[in-house]
Amino acid sequence: MEIKEIKDIQNDREELSRLFQEVVAQGASMNYLHPMSDETAIRYWDGVLSAHVHLYVAILDGQIAGTVQLHLSDKENGQHRAEIAKLMTHPAVRRKGVAKSLLQHAEQAAIRKNRWLLMLDTEKDGPANVLYQAEGYKLIGEIPEYSQDPFGEYKNVNVYYKLLK
Repeated sequence: MEIKEIKDIQNDREELSRLFQEVVAQGASMNYLHPMSDETAIRYWDGVLSAHVHLYVAILDGQIAGTVQLHLSDKENGQHRAEIAKLMTHPAVRRKGVAKSLLQHAEQAAIRKNRWLLMLDTEKDGPANVLYQAEGYKLIGEIPEYSQDPFGEYKNVNVYYKLLK
């Protein structure tokens, strides 16, 4: 598996869009409802990259198997922190270490950018909780009915942090 940073979305946006649509169709709570249209997926990816958002992808067998984003705080008093966002793995390659590798890569990128406090949120009953806890993230708490899953059901969210120093 290779992990690389995407700095120009144009070459990969179709493949990223298909991945996003598949993950949403499988029930991942990623802020979008099912079915996710091609136009919605493309529009999302077209707006992702910025000076404060870094996108990393895992390549497995020549295909994008997963993604993670590192959102650097742009606040003057928050130059030490970042958020992990949109960690997603294609359903066909789950349980192969893709998400763990992407998460660890994002953490190393955060360290290189002098960011030592990471935060994230995930669906309370989702499988990602096991990964985050195994990787040392500490549960801050739960927010009830924070968002809808892709099928319109309201879900609680867990909020985590990790100190990298």
